[in-house]
Amino acid sequence: MKTFKSVFEKYDWDTIQAKIYQTTAKDVERSLAKVKRNLDDFLVLISPAAQNYLEQMAQECHQITKKRFGKTIQMYAPLYLSNECQNICTYCGFSLDNKIKRKTLSDSEIKLEAEALKNLGFDHALLVTGEANYTVNINYFLNAIALIKKDFSIISVEVQPLSTEEYERLNQAGVYAVLVYQETYHQEVYKKYHTKGKKSNFDYRLETPDRIGSAGIHKIGLGVLLGLEDWRTDSFFNALHLDYLQKKYWKTKYSVSFPRLRPAEGIIEPNFIMDDKDLTQLICAYRLWNEELEISISTRENEKFRNNIIPIGVTSMSAGSKTNPGGYVVDRQSLEQFEISDERSVQEIAEIITKSGYEPVWKDWDKIYSSKVESQKS
Repeated sequence: MKTFKSVFEKYDWDTIQAKIYQTTAKDVERSLAKVKRNLDDFLVLISPAAQNYLEQMAQECHQITKKRFGKTIQMYAPLYLSNECQNICTYCGFSLDNKIKRKTLSDSEIKLEAEALKNLGFDHALLVTGEANYTVNINYFLNAIALIKKDFSIISVEVQPLSTEEYERLNQAGVYAVLVYQETYHQEVYKKYHTKGKKSNFDYRLETPDRIGSAGIHKIGLGVLLGLEDWRTDSFFNALHLDYLQKKYWKTKYSVSFPRLRPAEGIIEPNFIMDDKDLTQLICAYRLWNEELEISISTRENEKFRNNIIPIGVTSMSAGSKTNPGGYVVDRQSLEQFEISDERSVQEIAEIITKSGYEPVWKDWDKIYSSKVESQKS
């Protein structure tokens, strides 16, 4: 089966990077004048030359997002099931070489954590684990989904890359979305960040979204870990990946997230610093390029940034997040994958969204509408 790898191999990191940094103000103005933009325009809009046009970009971004998604913000929360991991990744608190207490939630603990999220108002749970195939594998995931399915309208997962057949099983179990991040598309240095474990296989991870798409999962979420390599070049390759997927698996919905490297046990310092203005530019570039793309902001980001980004282009936000297994009620002292930045309560975040003139939405109305349509057809 032809995969994204065949497209990826046609591009060279250094060539793309040079093209981004050689972009001129006239290039930016041409891209902004367009009604429909392509991947070349995305490259232009993430360039340093586009920073002087950020206010114009933000205003158009606001209008496009309001037209396509309305004035709503989808709410979700991560539910960490395990911090066990067989990989050594230099930026992650769950890395195998970190001498920490490992924990994987039992059935009763999963139910308690799910109940806590439900009591906070969430109807969308994102199940997250480290990558430990011997402990947290497809059978563990299917069991966890079965335990909490009645409590949530939407269940998404962010776990290790799986086979197509395993993704098909997740689809049949009711999983709505799968998130998988390449971390960095800089193939030569990828190995430096991923020194041991299955995650060190760059190609297998690169082809994971193809397996997800082939399995018919409703939504695929992509992103890069901002701070490992030059954010502009990495983001171009992430957009290239999205562009390929949207054309091949055109029935699938897509989202993009922007995890910036955060403090965690034993991690490296960021190699590239990305400030709030840079991230705002990146969000605007994605929206101006792709009106259909869902854009998510997590509690990795600080309060001020999250407050200000609401009206620009975001469609979903997490709140009250805990990044350790059992962090809501079961074991609040277990090790976090990373430190969150926005520690405000779920209610506080909902109130901020409302005061911004937006509505916090706890259900995925698109899925509900689609189910009704299918029901009427049958």
